[in-house]
Amino acid sequence: MSNVLKDRVAIVTGAGGGLGRAHALELARHGARVVVNDLGEAAKTVAEEIRRAGGQAIAHAGDVSRYDHMEAMAALAVAEFGRVDILVNNAGILRDRTFAKMSLDEFRLVMDVHVMGAVHATKAVWAGMREQNYGRIVMTTSSSGLYGNFGQSNYGAAKMALVGFMQTLAMEGASKNVRVNCLAPTAMTAMTKGLLPPEADAVLTPERVSPGLLALVGEDAPTRMILLAGGGSFESAHITMTPGIYIADADDPAGTLPGRIAEVRDQAGQVAPESGWDQAKHELAKAQAGS
Repeated sequence: MSNVLKDRVAIVTGAGGGLGRAHALELARHGARVVVNDLGEAAKTVAEEIRRAGGQAIAHAGDVSRYDHMEAMAALAVAEFGRVDILVNNAGILRDRTFAKMSLDEFRLVMDVHVMGAVHATKAVWAGMREQNYGRIVMTTSSSGLYGNFGQSNYGAAKMALVGFMQTLAMEGASKNVRVNCLAPTAMTAMTKGLLPPEADAVLTPERVSPGLLALVGEDAPTRMILLAGGGSFESAHITMTPGIYIADADDPAGTLPGRIAEVRDQAGQVAPESGWDQAKHELAKAQAGS
């Protein structure tokens, strides 16, 4: 057991099994005091597992889709350990179905758990992290949101929403040393059962994702990073903008653009904007240059 996170207090939502459990155990193994959140009794089991291994942990049974539960979770962490340094927004569900067959309730439920669940938990700890001038927050995104997956319109929409949430919070937290990142895991869990081939079981274990989490919550963690992790492999994803083209009004953009879409999509020279305003700045500069 290392002490790289000694005296740090971490909350992991949805930590009763799968990725959340692996994250909680890994944080504790590196010295963090952990609040294990989940529904029902599962959180108690993981907290006990951490304590048996010599770590410090308490359980919190609560629903991320309810803000009052997340407020109580944050208050419990402060009452027991004095502060909250790390929040891992891991809780999630699947309701896979093609959009044509998906009910609005199925869409809304996934958004409530993934998006509003992360919003609720983050809001509950945000002021405290800013006041103590330290915080590390991780949103769990997915390649389903970044790149799309058939039958996961609800899940993909939720996971991409968390990227936008992260991008803005990272800016707003920067002056207070609150760093915010996204983790896009690939792992065989109860939530992904049946979606990947059987041979993936031995490779894509939750435990092989959690080292990526550690890199996002330490003292020297980056901010505004989308880290992909699975099977011991780690990559970075970026939301980029191509150089594109400029068409003067006199050249009829409506008539000209359809035939030049390939030029617009050309990724040579693409950049990762630092903020949403970069699009406007880029377009204004091209218009002023006339090219």
